[in-house]
Amino acid sequence: MVERKSTRIQTALPGPKSAAVLARKAKYVAAPLEAYAPFVIRSSEGAIIEDLDGNRFIDFTGGWGCLAVGQRHARIVKALRDQMDDFLHTDFTAVPYAPLVDLAELLCKHTAIAGEKKAAFFNSGAEAIENAVKIARAYTKRKSVLVFENAFHGRTLLTMTMTHKAKPYKTGFGPFASDVYRLPYPYEYRKHVTPEEIESSLLSLVDPTEVAVMVVEPVIGEGGFLVPPAWFLPFLRALADKYGFVLAFDEVQSGIGRTGKFFAFEHFAVEPDLVCVAKSLASGLPLSGVVGRAKIMDAPIPSAIGGTYAGNPLACRAAIEVIHILDEEDLLSRATHVGNRIKARFQRLADRFDVVGDVRGLGAMVAIELVKDRVTKEPAKEIAGRIAQTALANGAIFPTAGLQGNVLRVLVSFVITDQQIDEGMDILEDAFAEVLSKA
Repeated sequence: MVERKSTRIQTALPGPKSAAVLARKAKYVAAPLEAYAPFVIRSSEGAIIEDLDGNRFIDFTGGWGCLAVGQRHARIVKALRDQMDDFLHTDFTAVPYAPLVDLAELLCKHTAIAGEKKAAFFNSGAEAIENAVKIARAYTKRKSVLVFENAFHGRTLLTMTMTHKAKPYKTGFGPFASDVYRLPYPYEYRKHVTPEEIESSLLSLVDPTEVAVMVVEPVIGEGGFLVPPAWFLPFLRALADKYGFVLAFDEVQSGIGRTGKFFAFEHFAVEPDLVCVAKSLASGLPLSGVVGRAKIMDAPIPSAIGGTYAGNPLACRAAIEVIHILDEEDLLSRATHVGNRIKARFQRLADRFDVVGDVRGLGAMVAIELVKDRVTKEPAKEIAGRIAQTALANGAIFPTAGLQGNVLRVLVSFVITDQQIDEGMDILEDAFAEVLSKA
C-alpha cells in the first residue's frame, strides 16, 4: 500500500468493484473504445479522481484537456442545476434560447480578432473543424484544404483525413476525403523547416487559387505538444493574404486558457480568420464552436450549418461559467504558473535521465519527449508507455502523445494545487527511476 497526501492506492488495479464493471465493459461495450485507466471513476473534484474501490489519483489528463477549471466546479454545477429547472432542449434552430446568444457574445468578445465577429456552436471538436472548412468553402467558393504534419483534427471522414497519424485513427477506414494537402511543420527538435520550403511545398501540391482554407493548431496537441517558432504563424497569415484563402486555427486543445492566454495564437502577434474551440469550453460537456470574422461566418446559406444538439442549453450555461471563472479567478495566470512548475520538474528529469530528449510547451500545455539516444533521437515509445503505466499504478495519470507515442504530456486542470503538482511529479520521477533501472 502507498499512502500520500492526495493519492491513495489501497488495492491492486483494478480493484474488485472496478474489475466487475470492466468485465461488463468487455462484454457489452465495443472493443475499439479502449480505456486508458485500469479502473472506474466514482467521484472527482478539482484534479483528483477517486475510483469505485477508494483509490485516489491526481489526473494530469484533465479529461484529455477538457477540465481547465477542474472537476465539478461549484459555479458550473449550480448553473447546470438552474438550467435544468428551466428547460433542457428545443434545438436552437427550432426555438432559440438566450444562453446560446449570451455565449456567442461572450466568446466573440474574448477572441482577439479585430472587427465584427460571430460564432456558431456544434457538439465536438471534429464538428467545429469540419464546419470551419464548410464555412471557408462557402466564403471563398474554393474546395482545397491545407493541413500540416503532426496534426490531429478529429475522427470524422474529413477531419480523419486532415489528421496525420495513421494508427489508430485511420487504420481500416479509407478511402479518405479528397482535396486535402499536407505541408511540412517546423518540429524544432527534429525537423528544420523554412518559410520558403512551406510555400514551395504548397505550390507543388495544389494551385493556391483553389485553396479554401489552411487549418493549423497554433500549438500542436496530439502530435506531440509542438510549439512553433515565432515566425511560423505570422508567415501563414501572410500566405493566406497572398493567395486569398481563409486561415483557421484549431484551438480545440490549446484554447480556453491552456497556454496562459485565452487562445494560444495570442502569443504570436497574429490574427486568424476563424478559430475552432471545444474541450474545456464547456468543462467536458459536449460543446464546440467556430468564431471568426462576421463576413466569413455569414457566408453559408440559411440552415447550411447546425445540428439537433448543437449548442445545447446545458453546455452553453457551463461554457458561460467557464469563461467567467477564467476571468474572475485569474486562471490564465494560474495556467502559466502550473506550466512553469511542471516544466521545471520536467527539466529536472532531463538533467537526471538521458532518456529525456526534449522539454517543451507553452503555459500549462507542456510535455517531454523520450528517446533511446540523444544523438540519434530514436523514439522511446515503449519506455514512455511503461513510465506512464508505472506512474498511473502509483496514483498519477499522465497521458502520452506524438506520432511515435514517445511523448509524455500534461493537460491538467489549472485548479490543481502546488502540493498536488509536486506529489504527482514525485510519482512520475519515481516511475522514471523504476522503469529505467530495469531497462
